[in-house]
Amino acid sequence: MRLENLNFDARDPRRLADFWAAALGAEPLTDNEAGVEVRLPLAGGRFLDLCFERVTDPSPAKSRLHPDLTGGDGQRQQDVVERLLGLGATPADIGQGDVPWVVLADPEGNAFCVMDDRPAYRDRGPIAALALESAEPERDADFWAVATGWVRVASEAPASLHHPSGTGPVLEFLRESDPKRGKNRLHVDVRPGPDDGAVTDRLQAAGARLLVDNPEWPWSTWADPSGNEFCVLDAS
Repeated sequence: MRLENLNFDARDPRRLADFWAAALGAEPLTDNEAGVEVRLPLAGGRFLDLCFERVTDPSPAKSRLHPDLTGGDGQRQQDVVERLLGLGATPADIGQGDVPWVVLADPEGNAFCVMDDRPAYRDRGPIAALALESAEPERDADFWAVATGWVRVASEAPASLHHPSGTGPVLEFLRESDPKRGKNRLHVDVRPGPDDGAVTDRLQAAGARLLVDNPEWPWSTWADPSGNEFCVLDAS
């Protein structure tokens, strides 16, 4: 399987897509009434699609998934922050205190970070990491290794994965500060390959819980062992 999409619930998908496309250098992909998609090319011909799905009333709960953008040392990090502020981001205080990264919010209030320079983040592209809050980081890293085919990598998070090629963002598991309440406004989608049979059996054996399986939809909705939502798309 592959991690294919990063999804945002959005009141105004086009506005949010325009911000993130400009922030990351992503390419337009689709644009219709239901939502907007942009594609972020990754090394080795891989990609990550950012999908902005129209919802009338996004969850007020804090999303436990957020992107960490590549920053760097000193002035380089500040230059990235200033560029994002010029695109429509705003400073955000989520109780981070005195930390070496900068917390911003996108035009719909989704928090994200501009990171300091770290060896684990170098040469990752514009998204250094996808940070996911977890009740048990080691357990959830094992689960997401099954769900994505990614492998362990050293980082400053309690547990982390990356693509076997060593390229693209790190998937980091951060110990949750509070139990999950409400739906995450951001979630990822994974897609099985054509020969990846018994996917749902493997996910359930690893600790996933099926939430919605509508035969008219080309995906099913699941929760990981900590309750974070994700979708399994139809096989490619």
